[in-house]
Amino acid sequence: MKKDIILAGVGGQGILTIAATLGLCAVEEGLYIKQSEVHGMSQRGGDVQSHVRLSDKPINSDLIPTGKADMIISVEPMESLRYLPMLNPEKGWLITNSKPFVNISDYPDINNIVAQIEQVKNHIILDAEQIAKDVGSPRAANIVILGAASPFLDLDYGLIEIALKKLFGKKGDDVVNLNLAALKAGYDFAMKNR
Repeated sequence: MKKDIILAGVGGQGILTIAATLGLCAVEEGLYIKQSEVHGMSQRGGDVQSHVRLSDKPINSDLIPTGKADMIISVEPMESLRYLPMLNPEKGWLITNSKPFVNISDYPDINNIVAQIEQVKNHIILDAEQIAKDVGSPRAANIVILGAASPFLDLDYGLIEIALKKLFGKKGDDVVNLNLAALKAGYDFAMKNR
């Protein structure tokens, strides 16, 4: 098993929570993991990306070579395009939110961004913010995106649930259950739209 994943978004959208969840899954599964992350100029509102590499064999580098990523998981649509050159054009999956985080005055037209995303051979694009609101937690859009990515991760879905329980357990059952519902809603969307 080997998965090279680029996580992309804007500071404050929960990219590092997705990375932590994947890390917990790797530990639970006995996999090797390497991760690197880059924060933008500001913690909130700046570009955030992370390379996450999972494997059943030792991993030498924490950086993914251009064109070799198995997946881009993005909580912001324009940020997904920024890392598109990293994606394997034939086998790679792009999972992204359709809702932009408009933090610049010249943000590109969202229809053009969506049109570019739709050119990617394997993609899932969803309004993760609306789905998160529908399950009762607008702040769980990142977990909706993780749920949409889960069918393509080669990780047991139950492991992701266990990781979320560990990650959010101290915040109480209500927070855990909302995140599990967000994960399932994203998973269901991907299964219907793959």
